[in-house]
Amino acid sequence: MMRRVFATLVMLSRRWTGATDELAATAVTVVTIVTATTAVIATGCADSNETASLNEPASLVVRDARVWTGRADLPWTEAVAVSGGRILAVGDNEEIEAHISGETSVIEGGGRLVTPGFIDSHVHFISGGFNLSSVQLRDAPTPQVFIDRIAEFARDLEPGVWILGGDWDHEQWGGELPRRDWIDSVTTDNPVWVNRLDGHMALANTAALSAAGVTRETEEVDGGTIERYDDGEPAGILKDNAMYLVDRVIPDAPDALKDRALDAAMDYVAAQGVTSVHDMGSWGNVEVFERARNEDRMKTRVYAAIPLWDWQRLKARIDSTGRGDEWVRLGGLKGFVDGSLGSHTAAFLEPFTDAPDDTGLLISTEEDLYAWTSGADKAGLHVMVHAIGDRAIRMQLGIFDRVAAENGSRDRRFRIEHAQHIAPDDIALFAARDIIPSMQPYHAIDDGRWAEKVIGPERIKTTYAFRSLLDTDARLALGSDWSVAPATPIEGIYAAVTRRTLDELNPDGWVPEQKITVEEALRGYTIDAAYASYEEDIKGSLEPGKLADFVILDRDLTTMPPEEIREAKVDLTVVGGNIVYER
Repeated sequence: MMRRVFATLVMLSRRWTGATDELAATAVTVVTIVTATTAVIATGCADSNETASLNEPASLVVRDARVWTGRADLPWTEAVAVSGGRILAVGDNEEIEAHISGETSVIEGGGRLVTPGFIDSHVHFISGGFNLSSVQLRDAPTPQVFIDRIAEFARDLEPGVWILGGDWDHEQWGGELPRRDWIDSVTTDNPVWVNRLDGHMALANTAALSAAGVTRETEEVDGGTIERYDDGEPAGILKDNAMYLVDRVIPDAPDALKDRALDAAMDYVAAQGVTSVHDMGSWGNVEVFERARNEDRMKTRVYAAIPLWDWQRLKARIDSTGRGDEWVRLGGLKGFVDGSLGSHTAAFLEPFTDAPDDTGLLISTEEDLYAWTSGADKAGLHVMVHAIGDRAIRMQLGIFDRVAAENGSRDRRFRIEHAQHIAPDDIALFAARDIIPSMQPYHAIDDGRWAEKVIGPERIKTTYAFRSLLDTDARLALGSDWSVAPATPIEGIYAAVTRRTLDELNPDGWVPEQKITVEEALRGYTIDAAYASYEEDIKGSLEPGKLADFVILDRDLTTMPPEEIREAKVDLTVVGGNIVYER
């Protein structure tokens, strides 16, 4: 959802000497495991442990654990052996014992849960890294707390430094949108441009509006909204495409700060057991990822998507230099149909329950989306499109159907990002057309606090319809939408399994018929997420020859009471056979 590059000196000295230093102090330095003399060099998975001789030594072994492999033929076992950055063998303790030598590092599982490394299928990685040290507004419970936090953050800034990020949620205080007059008196020297947590609207103070030239005379923007006072003056809130009026004047951050944002993001997700992400970003993000890869700083694998409208540039780049490697891979294109539910910019077939004259808006026209999707698909690229309201989802499903019919059969794996509010008649179309719903379970327990007042009791029945989609054999790719929501797969699994809203008012689950099992949720964060980036042959399950990316949790999520899942902790995260986080 977040479409802006978080760039400016505001996230500069104060941010990176504050929250980020604290994060860095608690992060674990990457431990490079000594690899064995003989390494597994396969680039795909093997059918069994036969790729490794019975006595081939391992560099790392985890034994006496509850190992969930993600494999249909061997879902559970006891131990894992690693060599050369890849899985050497999986099996019971006795089988893996044969791979232990004097050079092998051995981790005692103690019955803890081992799973493939979590793959977050939808993040905004660089902006998330910046936001770690931005003003924190997500949990501001009242307008006064919102104002006070901005005032405190601004107090020590140099004049002219922009204040960005924020991730506020006006539903925390009842739904009233903030206005620039709330904060003008406490930010006289600094432009403010703080976004709602979904990234589909943001608040500008007077200084930011002046810098952007937004006045009473500024015309409305197609696919966006400028909220106004009764006299026609901008009130400070800009939605979706109108946000570009301010976005375009924000100064870019220097490369050094972008690099630090990436490092902070990688440290953060490593502590959550995340080993790969699908970044819904920009060419600027790709530059940051590739610079880190070239400097051997990567500890999170990235499948990078750039804007759908720029598909021709991606095609030329891939034709020239290829799709990348196992650290940074290109091929994805991200488009937008509509906005978000919380901003009342998601596109619905019927009006919002609390706004009977409003059915939302389209960020892109149907004609543009068809042209971009068709061109990208003909070029063999991977199209994924944000669609939240039922009208938006139906439109994009129709575009995908038309393009597939025109361009012929191939393994295209179209994705709809979020797929939050599906019309009942459209649910079966995902599996029937091999369209992947890329969804974020945490949103369900967040939006579930207030969604019914916005779309009513009927439409919520197929909101975050995980169970209905799986029952029609759709393949869920799960993620977080960080920094819109926390990049915490354990909380995502908890949300998908319990659907207990954050306000604790739905102890049996919000729309409980849409609950799924722990193993189904694990698949969404591992093997099916790998499928959603064409990488199921190298990651997503624990099989010989695949990348040695895995996580150790302090307890077994599949046997504990579901309501306690979110209390589980990540003990160890391993990427390519190297420990990147240890609790």
